[in-house]
Amino acid sequence: MDATAITDSGAGRTAASITCENVGKVYPDGTVAVGDFSLDVAAGELVVLIGPSGCGKSTVLRMLNRLVEPSKGRILIDGEDITGQDPVQLRRQIGYVIQNVGLFPHQSIRTNVGTVPRLLGWKRKRIRDRSDELLELVGLDPKRYADRYPHELSGGQRQRVGVARALAADPLVLLMDEPFSAVDPIVRSRLQEEFLNLQATVRKTIVLVTHDIDEAVRLGDRIAVLGEGGRLLQYAPPADLLGAPASDAVREFVGADRGVRRLSVTSVRAAMRPLGNSEDVERLPTVPVGGTLYDALAAMLTVDSLNVAVVDGDTPVGTVSRSAIFEVPNRAEATV
Repeated sequence: MDATAITDSGAGRTAASITCENVGKVYPDGTVAVGDFSLDVAAGELVVLIGPSGCGKSTVLRMLNRLVEPSKGRILIDGEDITGQDPVQLRRQIGYVIQNVGLFPHQSIRTNVGTVPRLLGWKRKRIRDRSDELLELVGLDPKRYADRYPHELSGGQRQRVGVARALAADPLVLLMDEPFSAVDPIVRSRLQEEFLNLQATVRKTIVLVTHDIDEAVRLGDRIAVLGEGGRLLQYAPPADLLGAPASDAVREFVGADRGVRRLSVTSVRAAMRPLGNSEDVERLPTVPVGGTLYDALAAMLTVDSLNVAVVDGDTPVGTVSRSAIFEVPNRAEATV
């Protein structure tokens, strides 16, 4: 996905906050999918819902656009209770990306992307321009792909189209239900990286469901760990979650290798020592100042070095020792 700037096709609309207040879902047979769930998501934040299968994370997501109606509680988007809105109109204002994309097979890619703007009554030229703009944004040249059909694209390309379609009407909120799980690991990693670049450009409020802790740590500004019945076990930035699990249940879920995962979300600055006046770092492996402690450790291990030079461009600005990496405290200030 090419994270170039997009034009203002959505009349200057911005991201929206989300508030869940004691939300629950009980089905007619008595099954409690979600018991009592409360959460605040700031505008422009990417929050990941994660937990074991059957914990209610997808149910929570679908209650946010009323594909599943809550049995109790309130859901507010920018302070407005969504239960008082027409559900069809609500969904047209919320982007939704699912695992298997759900593209219409007999429509061209351009037509698929323009689905919601067309329902909103946009003029034909505006829809075409917006569709091509979004295809360009997600890295699919409209001259090459716009007139193709879904079966002519790879799984990763179809997923990109799904993201473009969800963004077409410039929604305030984007919901994503395991959006990258249907592609192979290499494509998945590439899509995750490109999606982070895309989010840096569009800054939407995003709630994403995954079962993969590595994906959650890589993508989330904050992570909500859910237990049985949608119980919120912990809600924290990735570094806090990995460094200080709130309970044995969370500790077990994030895994015994959480220390290694924490390195991947902790800046080299957290362990960096400024250069001394006479310090020679020319023979040390290097890591960029924007890198993580995981990057620093990997650079050391590659050449069996006990230290790494931190560089800003080509200029050394400090060093990180192997011992200092493991002395970094568990704190949110250490995050990139």
